[in-house]
Amino acid sequence: MQNQFSILAMIQQGWYATYPLLIISVICTTIILERIWALWGVARHASHSAERLLGPLKQGNFDGALEQLNGHHGAGPRIFHEIISEARTADRSRLEDLDEERRFAEVTQLKGLIWVLATSGASAPFIGLFGTVVGILVAFQSMAVMGTGGFSVVAAGISEALISTALGLIVAIIAVIFYNYFSQKIEAINATIHICDARLIDAALAGRANGGS
Repeated sequence: MQNQFSILAMIQQGWYATYPLLIISVICTTIILERIWALWGVARHASHSAERLLGPLKQGNFDGALEQLNGHHGAGPRIFHEIISEARTADRSRLEDLDEERRFAEVTQLKGLIWVLATSGASAPFIGLFGTVVGILVAFQSMAVMGTGGFSVVAAGISEALISTALGLIVAIIAVIFYNYFSQKIEAINATIHICDARLIDAALAGRANGGS
């Protein structure tokens, strides 16, 4: 009897809903781990890179600033390289437009597949509810076929059906939490890079006014 009511047995019984939910959970877990790795230290690295570039730019040493970016990868350094390259001749308006364009492209890359988390968070409860409804229908159908009444007859079937809803809620809660976390983190990265870009533009224009090249 204990084995009959085990979690694994209930998951197997409601396979039409629980198996898709398990697949969704694996996909979400993969995306979560990948985005944690991809977003780790991006804002901090951008801030440190920008700090090192301010000195050469204020002195008008654009080549020296670009040289410091060699070997540095990430959203921040890529944007900084393009802005500094354009800062030799471009005016402030052009540099600010370039900042907007490049940040938009980088933020799109930073988001990756987090939209899957939002979709999973919205759909998982309904998949679980579908499994529960079907499971309860099967349980009551079994009671009708057996020709006996009482809750004890359908207790096993209902418990197996409810596992679908529970699993759907677990998947949805985790997916939504991490989607919101990644969304806020990407916004913070975007704001950090924007501030760094503004400081670099000011330093580059000041260095160019002082006769730099």
